[in-house]
Amino acid sequence: MDHPGLGGNRPVALGVDSSTPMSISRMSPDLDVPLLEMRGITKRFPGVVANEGVDFRVRAGRVHTLLGENGAGKSTLMKILFGLYQPDEGSVHLEGTEVEIRSPTDAISRGIGMIHQHFMLVPTLTVAENVALGLGGRRGLSDMRPIRQRLAEVSDRYGLQVDPDAFIWQLAVGERQRVEILKALFRNARILVLDEPTAGLDPEERNRFLNLLAEIGENVVVILSTHIVEDVADLCPRMAVLIDGKISLQGAPKELIEKARGTVWAKTIDRSQLDEMRAKHEVISTRLFAGQTIIHVLSDGAPEPGFRTVEGGLEDVYFSALATSRRPAADIAA
Repeated sequence: MDHPGLGGNRPVALGVDSSTPMSISRMSPDLDVPLLEMRGITKRFPGVVANEGVDFRVRAGRVHTLLGENGAGKSTLMKILFGLYQPDEGSVHLEGTEVEIRSPTDAISRGIGMIHQHFMLVPTLTVAENVALGLGGRRGLSDMRPIRQRLAEVSDRYGLQVDPDAFIWQLAVGERQRVEILKALFRNARILVLDEPTAGLDPEERNRFLNLLAEIGENVVVILSTHIVEDVADLCPRMAVLIDGKISLQGAPKELIEKARGTVWAKTIDRSQLDEMRAKHEVISTRLFAGQTIIHVLSDGAPEPGFRTVEGGLEDVYFSALATSRRPAADIAA
């Protein structure tokens, strides 16, 4: 018998459902089976390969990150998961079962929600009306009472407080973002994809939003697609780095940081020395401090006198991955 939601084939009705979203542990009882697995995903557009043989796995947990530069292929991969694009090669598996996701309706029926970088809200409608859009059935916008009741329940459960009667055009960016998340959770999303969610947020809003994601991640699997390293550091138990359409590394942030220990070196130099250092060493990042330049260099040993080892963090892990991926093929083979 098929089950609605993640792995089943029977669509979930998009009407008002007052059931409590299933917990992470109930979603994937077999911890050896990834909750979500995208295998060998390749997507081509004219003149560009956006994703090439991508293997991306998400196990039951709180927040998982897909980290990469703008243009690395993150949005394309997430749009494939949400049914906006179809892969040229590869497959999607939910709880070990291969599924076809041919449209956002398919994705929503399987418990996948997506919050896009550019919000999909109607400014002239209220919060409640925006949430009700697309529900279908006989209700639509004609009977808002059950929708408002369900909206209040979801808002309280996840701490997403927003005035249901406020028009979207009246809301700040952070509030509009909460409305988008409410829309997905209202439809019982079990996997919540957020594409560059902190872009455009001021530092206070960003901090508040990341705390909110951590809370939501207690009950819903969150996939955070971002180019901002700071979004990852304290939030995500697992991450993957996507570079030029390929997964470069994948694992727990603490483990990746430990693995990089002893390979990143720092030195404070005069700015006029920067070109010389770049010619001699693999400089992965530079930072201006008190009128001088601090460089970080990727090397298995001390590059030269005056360098010191760096304890390192996710930023160094990320920049090291970028540098390694862009080495000439002959250097990598050597």
